[in-house]
Amino acid sequence: MKFLVLIYNDGELLDAVPEQKFNETMRGCLAHADDLRRDGRLFDSQMLEPPTTAKTLRIRKNRQTVTDGPFTETKEFLAGFNLIEAENIDEAVRMASEFPWADIGSIEVRPVRDIGRVRERVGAGL
Repeated sequence: MKFLVLIYNDGELLDAVPEQKFNETMRGCLAHADDLRRDGRLFDSQMLEPPTTAKTLRIRKNRQTVTDGPFTETKEFLAGFNLIEAENIDEAVRMASEFPWADIGSIEVRPVRDIGRVRERVGAGL
């Protein structure tokens, strides 16, 4: 079963991390991702640019608006993700706990819905 591991950072806490500590933590994060990839358990891993670089699109009553920045103001922001394979959510949480960013933010683990089954259910074959 696939799970998306969403990495959220608290900007203030992240900015307070000394560069040497950040680099050490990042090396650990990348090493863990490399191990999971070698084991065939990591499909993709990406970091995101800061929320200030984002654009948010909304369409309401057939009117499109695009605003700068994230959807909502929040202390924690989505910083990256890892798409992993695990037997169940408990194993996925265990795997996610080995990523080092939970001490300055949070890590959300969410099951990935099988889009093939959705296609089949709604009659939207390829």
